[in-house]
Amino acid sequence: MVIQMSEIRAYLLAVVIGTLLRGYDCKNVLFIVIDDLRPDLGCYRGSDFPATTDPPIYSPNIDQLASKSILFKRAHVQQALCSPSRTSFLTSRRPDTTLVWDLNAYWRNVSGNFTTIPQYFKNHGHMSVGMGKIFHSPNVSGHDDPISWSLPYHRENPGKLEGHERSWKFVPDNDTIADPLQDMRIAKDAITTLGYFAKGGKYQNQPFFLAVGFIRPHLPFISPISYSKHYPQESVILPRNPLPPVHMPPVAWTNINELSQYDDMVALQASGAINSSLPDNTTLGLRKAYYSAVSYLDAMVGSVLDELKRLNLDNNTIVSLIGDHGYHLGEHGLWCKFTNFELATHAPMIIRIPGLTDQGIVTESLVEMVDLFPTLVEASGLPKLPVCPPNSKSVRTCTEGESLMPLVSKPINEMEKRRVFSIPSNSVYDQYYGLHHQNRRTSLYGMARVLVYHTYSGLDEITRERTV
Repeated sequence: MVIQMSEIRAYLLAVVIGTLLRGYDCKNVLFIVIDDLRPDLGCYRGSDFPATTDPPIYSPNIDQLASKSILFKRAHVQQALCSPSRTSFLTSRRPDTTLVWDLNAYWRNVSGNFTTIPQYFKNHGHMSVGMGKIFHSPNVSGHDDPISWSLPYHRENPGKLEGHERSWKFVPDNDTIADPLQDMRIAKDAITTLGYFAKGGKYQNQPFFLAVGFIRPHLPFISPISYSKHYPQESVILPRNPLPPVHMPPVAWTNINELSQYDDMVALQASGAINSSLPDNTTLGLRKAYYSAVSYLDAMVGSVLDELKRLNLDNNTIVSLIGDHGYHLGEHGLWCKFTNFELATHAPMIIRIPGLTDQGIVTESLVEMVDLFPTLVEASGLPKLPVCPPNSKSVRTCTEGESLMPLVSKPINEMEKRRVFSIPSNSVYDQYYGLHHQNRRTSLYGMARVLVYHTYSGLDEITRERTV
């Protein structure tokens, strides 16, 4: 029998990881999902995501978490839209398997009875509790997928200060005392729930999986006015790439979609057409409001992490923080998400594993959100997920990703993965995929049996290198 070197390396790596895992006990998971958060954060500042403000985004709590975590600089979602992306990373299946490409379908009805991350932990003895926005909305998740949770799921509705008349606004801090904003109430719910698992709590000694889904910086960009002080107007700049790439095919474009629903945008009569853009003062106002909402959100995350530490739960709790996709803030003239440009598919992914990532690890290996499920499972010492077969519709529990634990011991490891992100079909093009490689990205547009390849290089995705 001939043993390949690749098999030897895989065996030795498994031994190393197994040895590390035996050295600590992480029985709990705090799973934080943030809506529309692109990796425009202090901890991501650098060549992978140049800061768009000076000083940079004020995110001290997420940055502090990142300093004791493994920070994935180049993580991408499977589809840059809330429900498809969340369904994908929660089941570790790609949209082509879940058949969720829009905001209407529930995967258990249209595809298969796939196990979710919280459901898996519940099935393995954890108390699974969720609040805020984890699944997209009740109507596309069977009312927040009750089978995933040990206790009834808890959502918080927007408060009186969070109306949808304007696309952004700052509210007086004092007004939030009597009428807390939605994320304030979600953070408070999370803090209360953590107390149940602390010493003296009614669920003490019970391992937990706590999922906390924050709303901001999703539209409307609302935050207490105090957070805007971090962004004096002169520090907010216009996008340096305000126009689409040269020879960009129309299918790569999306209009200003959800932004157009707000009264202030309707008044502008913005078309969202290719080569159009919003007025400069509108763009600057929206960008400042988005940044302020990120800083407000960061404070809410910090309040939960502070309570985790105060209750002495931090030393045996894995903390995972991700965004559900990236976001356009006027780059290419685009707003929101729902494209395959890197700004839409690139999302933050941070995982803290006590005892393994305490010194901070940064990796630039390309990874995908379908990798999250198997990574959390392996980090928790639970039975590993099997790899999905080519047709996995009848397989309840498997992964179309792979565990990222090897990057904990070797962050420079080149994990050879094919990057595929899809958006739904439309009347002209059957399917559109974006492939991210180490130094470039490629878009494939399928129409009948003809494929057109467009490759863009550089962070701004302005240069078209070739068309075949």
